[in-house]
Amino acid sequence: MESLEEPELCFPQLFNSSCKKHFRPRSEAMIIYTVLSFISLSTVVLNLLVIISISHFRQLHTTTNLLLLSLAVSDFLVGLLVMPFRILLKEPCWLLGELLCVLYYFLGFITVSSSVVNMVLISADRYVAICDPLHYPTKITLQRVQICVLLCWIYCVFYSFWLLYDNLKQPGRYNSCYGECVVNTPLDVDLVLTFIVPISAIVILYLRVFVVAVSQARAMRSHITAVKLQTSVTVTVKKSELKAARNLGVVVAVFLTCYCPYYCIALSGTELVIGASTSTFFVLLIFCNSCLNPVIYAFFYPWFRKSVKLIVTLEILQPNSCGANVL
Repeated sequence: MESLEEPELCFPQLFNSSCKKHFRPRSEAMIIYTVLSFISLSTVVLNLLVIISISHFRQLHTTTNLLLLSLAVSDFLVGLLVMPFRILLKEPCWLLGELLCVLYYFLGFITVSSSVVNMVLISADRYVAICDPLHYPTKITLQRVQICVLLCWIYCVFYSFWLLYDNLKQPGRYNSCYGECVVNTPLDVDLVLTFIVPISAIVILYLRVFVVAVSQARAMRSHITAVKLQTSVTVTVKKSELKAARNLGVVVAVFLTCYCPYYCIALSGTELVIGASTSTFFVLLIFCNSCLNPVIYAFFYPWFRKSVKLIVTLEILQPNSCGANVL
């Protein structure tokens, strides 16, 4: 009987404290690993293209694109580090040790919270651009945005450290057996600071942007035939801002679609311990958002398509390629 039970344990030498292996059918496992690997690879490649595009070409060094760059870095880390460990987490046993288990969740919390904060910053940027366009160049400067991005990442690191402090202090304290990888966090605080407050801010800002954008669009349509040359230039600028607000609005809408289901489940208080058995589909939906953002850029931003063409054809290696016209 002992020889039959040994293969079912993660650590047969720890008979009394080892977790049991829960094998899934081979076909199901292959589908899961293939899908996760494809999403992870796509996330890394697509967000790397965004990072290279915005960093390399001078025309893309704008305040809004800097926020998109910060978001792309967060999404890139999700695909490079978080998703591969999620694949390992789907194995019957966690064999990388208790410390790496906590560090995996620590990195995951940093990237998720940074994505949320970056979305708030993007919404605030569009709010000022649409609702107060005359003061936008003076209020939203490149230096101020750089400071905001830096503070965003510092906040996310300290927030994640505080959220997982007990787990980092004593890794594995919430594991029920050896071979398990779970952490425990103050879910109520996480819900408020990572979901309720930022999501409310995003929705309120974009509702305001939507109302102002609709009123401006109506005003432009009613006066388009009577404008002079100077006013026509102003109208064109407003149109570009409205288009940017629409495109980023799609990014925010997809973000809300991917994030809301997990936190709505968490609001019900059905499961306080985060681990391999926790709403896996909704966790993966959050990770999929990191892959969808560059896809949205490819559909709505001509500069991204032009930049990718220059990158793939290696034209960025030529001298003075950073000054190429991609707009």
